[in-house]
Amino acid sequence: MMKYPQHLVFGLDIGTRSIVGTVGYKERDKFNVVAQYVKEHDTRAMMDGQIHDISKVGDTITFVKQKLEEQIGRELTEVCIAAAGRVLRTVTVTAHYEFAEETIVTPEHIYSLDLLGVEKAHDEINANNETDINFYCVGYTVVKYYLNNYIMSNLENHKANKISAELIATFLPEEVVSGLNTAVGMADLEVANLTLEPIAAINVAIPQMYRMLNIALVDVGAGTSDISITKDGSIIAYGMIPHAGDELTELIAKNCLIDFKSAEKIKFNLSSKKKIITYKDIIGNSIKMPHSELQELVNPMIENITQEIAKKIIELNGGKSVSAVFVVGGGGKIKGFVESLSKYLNLPKERVALRGEEVLGDINFFQKEIKKDPLLVTPIGICLNFYDQKNNFIFVNFNGERVKLYNNNRLTIVDVAIQTGFPNEELFPRRGKELNYKINGKSRMVRGELGEAAIVTLNGLPVGINTLIEANDKIKIMGSTFGEDAKITIDKIPEFSNTIDILVEDKKIKCPQYAEVNGQIVSNYYSLQNNDEVVMRNYYTVAQILEFMDVEIDFNTEIFVNNKPADLDEKVYENFTINWTFKSSESYEKENVNEAVQSGQNHEENEVWKEDKLEQNEEIVNLNITVNKKAVTLKGKNKYVFVDIFDWIDFDLRNSKGREIVTLLNGEKTKYTQELHAADRVEIYWKE
Repeated sequence: MMKYPQHLVFGLDIGTRSIVGTVGYKERDKFNVVAQYVKEHDTRAMMDGQIHDISKVGDTITFVKQKLEEQIGRELTEVCIAAAGRVLRTVTVTAHYEFAEETIVTPEHIYSLDLLGVEKAHDEINANNETDINFYCVGYTVVKYYLNNYIMSNLENHKANKISAELIATFLPEEVVSGLNTAVGMADLEVANLTLEPIAAINVAIPQMYRMLNIALVDVGAGTSDISITKDGSIIAYGMIPHAGDELTELIAKNCLIDFKSAEKIKFNLSSKKKIITYKDIIGNSIKMPHSELQELVNPMIENITQEIAKKIIELNGGKSVSAVFVVGGGGKIKGFVESLSKYLNLPKERVALRGEEVLGDINFFQKEIKKDPLLVTPIGICLNFYDQKNNFIFVNFNGERVKLYNNNRLTIVDVAIQTGFPNEELFPRRGKELNYKINGKSRMVRGELGEAAIVTLNGLPVGINTLIEANDKIKIMGSTFGEDAKITIDKIPEFSNTIDILVEDKKIKCPQYAEVNGQIVSNYYSLQNNDEVVMRNYYTVAQILEFMDVEIDFNTEIFVNNKPADLDEKVYENFTINWTFKSSESYEKENVNEAVQSGQNHEENEVWKEDKLEQNEEIVNLNITVNKKAVTLKGKNKYVFVDIFDWIDFDLRNSKGREIVTLLNGEKTKYTQELHAADRVEIYWKE
């Protein structure tokens, strides 16, 4: 009969100094540890939390696995592991997504926002990466969402113009994940779950109900001190400093002239109540050192380490201290450690505490000799993480290439695209180029059109980008396209009112409103270019109206705007009136007579003028011409000019209807003052 019929979880805490193997199962709210074994590395195969000698670490894992199998009476094939904070990279970013107009937020929008944040974090990692290391995103945590710049716990179904997300993305170098996987593979184990050591520790040491408080967790190991910060119900930051217990061990080894293992034993004695510590140096001398002398030796190093940890906590917490600190891990057990940390964080001593038995109250150890202390927090957390988030590695085929993925059982096509570097912008429809211009001095922008969405297939079938995937799936993505670039013509600008109504010769004329672009008049169908400056005009000049109506005038024409004499530059606005009249030669003569009378000439001069006039009248002749192919006789003058024709024909000069008058003399254009001769051929008509 099987000793433990339940499904057993095997967790390995692969530390710098030792490997801790734990096997157990969860029953309701309790975790039962049925077997545990600790094996120190025979050599320094790991340093600062990172594997240096994969083969040596693989051998140690094999040894620990065999010892555990002996205890439980069955074979172990899967293992849960954790990556150290030494190699962890975290980036906190804020991403924004703006809508063209107020929009109801959908899950697709939220997911797109998260991905923008992850991509931004990845860009920051790459921008600050001066090596060839390829960092791998193993997950992200949203700290806060914002709706129109206000904090909102759930964005879905709200109306928004802008949504934002503050998130923490976590990254590991690909070789670290690969190294861990290879080491456990040498022990014939497959990775069932991969988590991060800070996450494993915090899940045990700071339960969810305490995370409303601003608390720091410090996991002091041999090579690194991992830090996590909680606030407002979330983990808001992860961090690490490469200073921990090994530095104390090395200090003792150098000062006492002993090997690293012997120094490690002396360091552990610092936590005991022994007054005298005995050891043999490399010469073979037996040395007895008072506990107080050894404590004085390590105190400066403890001060340095805790000062660095305090600085990092304050940095991660936005420049200020936290409310309390929990310390786990073997390094934190050194006498004076928590007291020194409280000093540099400016906290009361009771606010900085070792967490061991207090947080392991729900853990049941079948091995009675095991004492609950801070060393066990991370190993237990690795096991418990299996139940929260089962992780492993899977392979899929993405656009023809075999890809290895860190799986959390919620992988979607979008996750694959991001982790393989497929551009995020090519997953969603892309807008064409925007168009910026100014209208009457105010800046305006027109958005480009949306293109087509990416074409996504899973095992040959069309699917959405959020479709869940499984091992060995074949995924293809044909990137999205750009929409048309933004465009707009003058007549589509809101300030354009289409026409300006003007009364010309008592008839309403609809003149199209016109615009100046960069100082030049353009058509209403002119297509704006980027950075054009547009000015909409609400008037015409007299000259522009005459040009619009194809009317030609000469010096004999009098123009009136709103019944007042005007020149060609006069501005004519909506509903203004324009009229004009043509002067005949007879009217000029009458004006000359009036001017002569008004000039004050004497009576005799007037009489002479009258006599000359009478003499001219005696020489009056009749002139026969043809007008519009009809014979016309001009009478009453001694000579005639073109404008005299209008006294002898039926032609209404006011009936222009916006048309130009055509005047031809013997087939050629002529002026109104041109002298006429017998048999001249005249044509007068309105140009259609």
